[in-house]
Amino acid sequence: MRVMPEAASRAPSAQRAGPDRPAGSAGSAGSAGSRRERARALAARTWSGHRLFIIVLTPAVLLRVDAELGYRWQAWFNDSFEYVQNTVHFNLDPTRVSGYSIWLKILQPLHSYALVTILQHLMGLAVAVMIYALARHRYGARAWLATLATVPVLYDGFEIQLEHLVLSDVPFLFVLTLATTLLLWDPAGPSTRRCAGIGALLGIGAVLRSIGLPLLALFAVYMIIRRFSWRKVAAAIGVCLIPVLAYAGLFDAEHGQFAMSDATGVFLYSRVMTFAECSKMQLPADELGLCTTVPPAKRPIAQAYIWTSESPLDRFPSPKFSPGPNQLAESFAITAIESQPLGYARAVFDDTWRVFGWKREVFPQAATYDEYKFGYRSLPIPTWDDASLGKYGSYAAAYVQGNPLTQVVAPFANIIRGYQRYVWLPGSVYGLILLAGLGGILLAWRRLGGEALLPWAISFAMILIPAATAEFDYRYVLPAVPFACLAAVMAFSPGTAGARMLRRLAAGLRRDSAGLRRDSAGPRRDAAGPRRDGAGLRRDSAGPRRDSAGLRRDSAGPRRDSAGPRRDSAGLRRDAAGAVRVSEVAAPAAGGAGPAGAGDDKRDLATDGA
Repeated sequence: MRVMPEAASRAPSAQRAGPDRPAGSAGSAGSAGSRRERARALAARTWSGHRLFIIVLTPAVLLRVDAELGYRWQAWFNDSFEYVQNTVHFNLDPTRVSGYSIWLKILQPLHSYALVTILQHLMGLAVAVMIYALARHRYGARAWLATLATVPVLYDGFEIQLEHLVLSDVPFLFVLTLATTLLLWDPAGPSTRRCAGIGALLGIGAVLRSIGLPLLALFAVYMIIRRFSWRKVAAAIGVCLIPVLAYAGLFDAEHGQFAMSDATGVFLYSRVMTFAECSKMQLPADELGLCTTVPPAKRPIAQAYIWTSESPLDRFPSPKFSPGPNQLAESFAITAIESQPLGYARAVFDDTWRVFGWKREVFPQAATYDEYKFGYRSLPIPTWDDASLGKYGSYAAAYVQGNPLTQVVAPFANIIRGYQRYVWLPGSVYGLILLAGLGGILLAWRRLGGEALLPWAISFAMILIPAATAEFDYRYVLPAVPFACLAAVMAFSPGTAGARMLRRLAAGLRRDSAGLRRDSAGPRRDAAGPRRDGAGLRRDSAGPRRDSAGLRRDSAGPRRDSAGPRRDSAGLRRDAAGAVRVSEVAAPAAGGAGPAGAGDDKRDLATDGA
């Protein structure tokens, strides 16, 4: 029978603890000290390994603190008020997906816009951390290059202002970057469980912004190209569809249509109205009311066909964002694209090309453009946001249970406002970053672009899809930039075709520079080669003269060939003692080509001095 030993080891620890101190206090103190030591060791390792990134990150944090203190505690965009209104009512907006309103509803019990914008600033910083971690941990990029890839998201003044707006763009960027990081983090590929988590993040992104649904297809295609197992692909797609289908079901219960919104057709209609000519289209009678007689060259921008009274959509009795007008507008738009594909391609190209301008233009109009800047005063609460909610006169006030206007506080506001005026990423630089990533992807064509294909495709899709389905907006460009930076780093990371090309270029430059240094250190030569003396004989920098045949002459004058003995004026070779070699005399006779009697002369031909 097995006898268990007595647990007598606790007594010494009690004795060590002392009569005035409980026995457990020594252990707890020791564990606390151990935790502090581990924390200090972790901080030391983090600092030593990522010093440059921490130095760059710190001012970016301070800029966001200044934005919070200068614009307390949020900045407003015209869409912000609709998000807040849908949060207070808890309705699903027919104009756009309302995942952001659900997020605001979760935070509503705290009645704080400061919490909303602080979290969004932290999300922006987290995006930079994820890009840096992927570049360093997964792809072995140098510290300076990985840090450089995070500079746009950390320091762009318009990015900081976007994080301070009550809008869905930054949460969408955060979940999309997190999904990308989880997919690329492990060199062996993600597990099936992680793929399910990636799908959940993509599903959340799809209910935050409508562009998230096409990006799900992009992720699925990438996973198939990279030969993920069917279980992983199915897990990602299946879990992603759960929040999407749940949202569509709620939307159907509220608006009578199983969809994400009642606006996709309306926005596509606005896109085609910049070029569509009904005279070139075959339309049913119920769609003729959507035509306009204004020539394309004189038409306003696309969004005017949604938000202004000039829109033919206002001719319908029901709201434009309802199933009937939305379906008619979608059918009209598809017919216009099929009838005038070149006009559609030109409209999409023009809006996409606008992204890469060096300077920012006032677009789409001055009022909207100014809402993307830190201003001198708060944006006023619009009249359509008025509500009778007890003592609160607007939905924005009801959410915070107080004053919803932005409090502009100097000098903090002056600092961040002046900073934004001068520090931002020009669109042309973004275009160069995209080109750099594309170049590395094309070099890896044997591997179908490598892993850099995913973030590059995400970045390009985020600027192309709005131009193809609605209209260009500067706000849509900012979330695309971090993915382009990540793709450029990945495309030229160690072990890629891009890195090998850079090594070959560097080696060639080193050889060229070494050759130039040798030439500058060597003897001076003229353009035709070695120096020549007055007789036309070539001289090198230190050696004897050479004649036109290339034979050297020493100071005594007899010619020497490059490897043999001297020859006299008759062309006979002499050895070191000066004797003529017999073979030089006998060889002609043996060949029958020498002078007569040359072979019979057996006299010693040695010189007198021999």
